[in-house]
Formats: sequence, structure tokens, C-alpha cells
Amino acid sequence: MNDRPRAVLHLDLDAFFAAVEILENPALAGLPVLVGGRPNQRGVVAAASYPARAFGCRSAMPMAQALKLCPEAIVLPVRHSLYRQYSRRVMGMLHALTPLVEQISIDEAFLELTDQVAAWEEAVDIARGLQAQVRNEIGLSASLGVAANKQVAKVASDFDKPGGLTVVRPGEEAAFLAPLPARALWGVGPVTAERLAGMGVTTVGELAALPDETLRASFGRHGPDLGRRARGIDDSPLIIERERKSISQERTFDRDIAELRPLKQHLWRMSQAVAGTLRRAEVAGGVVAIKLRYSDFTTLTRQMTLPLPSDDAVEIYRAALTLLERAWEPGRPVRLLGVGAHQLTQPSGQLPLFDAAQGD
Repeated sequence: MNDRPRAVLHLDLDAFFAAVEILENPALAGLPVLVGGRPNQRGVVAAASYPARAFGCRSAMPMAQALKLCPEAIVLPVRHSLYRQYSRRVMGMLHALTPLVEQISIDEAFLELTDQVAAWEEAVDIARGLQAQVRNEIGLSASLGVAANKQVAKVASDFDKPGGLTVVRPGEEAAFLAPLPARALWGVGPVTAERLAGMGVTTVGELAALPDETLRASFGRHGPDLGRRARGIDDSPLIIERERKSISQERTFDRDIAELRPLKQHLWRMSQAVAGTLRRAEVAGGVVAIKLRYSDFTTLTRQMTLPLPSDDAVEIYRAALTLLERAWEPGRPVRLLGVGAHQLTQPSGQLPLFDAAQGD
């Protein structure tokens, strides 16, 4: 290790799902495009093109609401396999630059360039070249941030979208962050932002000025760390291998379900899907969990530890059904149902019951 400032780059593909759809169909260029579920099936927006965003549409918004804001929007279904293909191409470019890549989602990643450059400014040149490469070779727009740590690089990549390159040089972190809304900090969600607003804090600079004692009293042991990040201080390393902690499936129904039989049918299909994903990942779940959301949005989660970790659909379903029968109030309409496997570990070696029976 040396005393040189770190050089960290964060890349964020702009309106990724929508951008891929436009690449696949150039006639959509310049039009308001929404990718997500159907409005008559309680679908939500997974991605909105920038022309759609001009009407106020955004990801995670109910599709029906987005179409009220932009009735002329073109709605397309999500095509995950296609987006993964494009993502792999982009991530391959990143890994060609450095082995120190932390992919945090299908369209975002950090790069640690500290040991790749002799002078800090070289990282800016690398970022500029990478941005051009993604645009010219794949056709996607990417926003990038370059800074001396992950927190500031992430905020910087959001600063000038789409297609921006924002550089925060070592020593400039606090000044860059200060005028931004507190919500801009990575990890400050709506609840934290609301609590800060109740304390009279709306900007990162105001947050940075709070004493550690005040932050600890309001946010517990994580409070002082929040203040350090607001001052641009972050020594967190890249996480190169991210261990998967759970595998789950859930579904929001087109219409609320108030009978056990159809709930059991959905539960079985989701248990099969979870088991299949476990086997492909060569792991087994030690805990089975269900998620149950009623029509009034009351949400319950329940879990059960298995005698042995399993990747078998029947075992997962039996545990999930037991949890459902204990938690569900007969006749009460259910809006969403989910099944998950947690505490993943290596399989114990037993043959799955269905595969053994069918000779697959």
C-alpha cells in the first residue's frame, strides 16, 4: 500500500433497459419508452427513456400512473435475458481494464484503478476512453464518476446524466457534496431523508456539519458513519466476489386471491423455480421463507429452518405451505405471494426427489 489517493470509477448505464430496447429497434429513438409490466396487471416501470422521464415517469412507478403522465408512451415488456447479454459485454470491457471490478447491479459497477495508474489524472483518461468505448462499440450511453472513494464516485456518476463524466479530485469531496440534497448520498433512503428533514437537514453540507453525538443519538451506531460519508470520507474497499445470500421468487397477482387452492398452486410453481435456481447455482437453502401481502398492503414474512439444507422443490414447497397455512387468514384477499431460500450452503449430496424419480 502507498499514500497515494485512491482512484475509483463508477459506471452507470443510462436508462439501461429502455436504451437496449431502442438499440434493438432504432425506430424508438427519441420516443417516450417505458419498460415494465402491463398497467392492467398492476405492473410497474422497470425503466423509462429520457423522453418519458421528461413527463415525470420514473422507475418503480406504477405503470398505470406513468401512462397517465405520458399517455403516448410506448410500453414494452421486460426482457431480462437480452439485458444480461448487453450487460456482459459492458462488464467484459471493465474486466479488460482491471480485475478489481465490483458489479453492484446489471447496469452499475465500480472499478479500482489506483494500482493501474502512475498519476491520479490518468484515471480520468481511462474513464473517458471507457465511456467512448461503451458508446461506440455497443451503442449505450453511460454516466461515469471518478473520485478517491466509492461513495463520492457513485454520487458523481449521478450528477450529470445522461452521458456525463464527473470528476471529483482528491481534496474536493466535501465541497462537491455540500450543496447536494441529503438524498443524493448513497444509502440515504426516503425514511432517513425524512428524519433528517425533521432535524432541519436537507443538504449534504448540513448533514456533514452535525456533531457525531447528534447523529449517534438519532441514527444509532451508524450515525457517525453517515456524517463521515457526508464529508466525503469513505475507505470501503471494492467487494470483488459478492456471495449470494438468498434466492427468491414472488408474484403480484392480477387480481387478489382469497382461496387457498390457487395460492397453493402459485406456491408450488414458485418453489419449483427457487429449487431450479438453487441447483443451477450449486447451492442449497437452509431456511425457507414466505412473503405474504394482503390487499390492504399489510405484509408478513415467515421462515422455517429445514432439518438439512435442500435444493429440492418438494421440500421447499412443504415448508412454504406450512408457513402459508399458519400465516394466512382464510378468506382474506392476497395481493402478493413469495417464496425464498436463505442461509445458502453447499448441497448435502442427496438426489432431488423429482430428478431421481424421473431419471433426469
